Amino acid sequence: MKLDVVNLQAGNAGEIELNEAIFGLEPRADILHRVVRWQRAKAQAGTHKVKTRSETSYSTKKIYRQKGTGGARHGDRNAPIFRKGGVYKGPTPRSHAFDLPKKVRALGLRMALSAKAGSGKLIVLDTTEMAEAKTSVLAKAAKELGWKKALVIDGAEVNENFARAARNLEGVDVLPSMGANVYDILRRDTLVITRAGLEALEARLA
Repeated sequence: MKLDVVNLQAGNAGEIELNEAIFGLEPRADILHRVVRWQRAKAQAGTHKVKTRSETSYSTKKIYRQKGTGGARHGDRNAPIFRKGGVYKGPTPRSHAFDLPKKVRALGLRMALSAKAGSGKLIVLDTTEMAEAKTSVLAKAAKELGWKKALVIDGAEVNENFARAARNLEGVDVLPSMGANVYDILRRDTLVITRAGLEALEARLA
């Protein structure tokens, strides 16, 4: 699969051959769904917490005698049946993360890349080098290139001026090649990968 390479001035910078094993797969919704669920579960804070019967602030004294009142038997006011009592089997802090095989994770990333390439939403950028970290310059370039909601994946390190210029630009996210992931690729309309990013991704997924 061949794609044209563009530069930040919206000019042509040649052609590049994409690896079919990474960019030419038939995407499977079930694999993508599994990987996205794994990512979002891992990112979930899991800090939900309620007070149990032993943690509420009422007295532990028995509220009335066991027999002779005509009412139900009760201990203290901390019981879940009472207002402001402890919660029975409520949520406690925990990790929502679960394991997913490395092969499935790698396959999901290849399928996400293939989905963008197959739908014509993949753009190969020559380089992200900028003389100055000017958001206005990058905003103009993004408008000319048609980037509205775009994810830019660079090589091992993102160009500092480009990263600073993109920081205040709405709709443009920037990641190094090791940060490339299924969720961020799918949530943006356009995927932009630099030449250095392509080399790093092919080395990572080959």
